[in-house]
Amino acid sequence: MRTLLAIAVTLAPAMALAAGGGSVPSTDTITQCKNGEIYDADTKSCVAPKDSRLDDDARFDAARAFAYMGLTEEAFAALAAMGDQTEDRVLTYMGFTHRRAGNIDLAYDFYRKALARNPANILARSYMAQGYVQEGRLDLAWAELTEIRRLGGRGTWAEVSLRLALRSGRGFAY
Repeated sequence: MRTLLAIAVTLAPAMALAAGGGSVPSTDTITQCKNGEIYDADTKSCVAPKDSRLDDDARFDAARAFAYMGLTEEAFAALAAMGDQTEDRVLTYMGFTHRRAGNIDLAYDFYRKALARNPANILARSYMAQGYVQEGRLDLAWAELTEIRRLGGRGTWAEVSLRLALRSGRGFAY
């Protein structure tokens, strides 16, 4: 099962990178660690999310990998260990993870907080709009797609995944 998860984590973010989305999270945490631990590349060992040897980028990459795989408790723990809880990337993935866990209203709260910090956060806009698609609120989803494009996000993972969600009628959840 972990091998299947690692393949999925590898492919979904790679598509994001190809579409202009961002860095690909490491699959080492998913393939080598257990019980919510995060792979520390420097020590080549698995450590707790709050371990001082980890930096916030490693925690964030692990949180993304956990969230993509639907490992919500692990994603929340990695995000909670990050130093700045008001950083828009943290807020975005708190929203994404809550949406994956079925807590759509709480997800929207986090997306709105992320957008208050950074109105140009097209990934937060895309994930929020995919929640709108799931709920059938297509007018709101189309408005976010328009805003993503206005912000220069055409062709990015945020724009492409939202466009596909609108076409299929389902939010993208890896």
